[in-house]
Amino acid sequence: MVRKILTVGLVMGALAVSACNTVAGAGKDVSSVGHATTKAADTSK
Repeated sequence: MVRKILTVGLVMGALAVSACNTVAGAGKDVSSVGHATTKAADTSK
């Protein structure tokens, strides 16, 4: 029983860490699009 709970906990932890990396990557992508848009707007002034 303890082994099963530990296994489930480890799997959930691994999924949480990978989800954080995915969200961080998506945030960086959105940020880079925002910077590119700002740069293009400043250039066209």
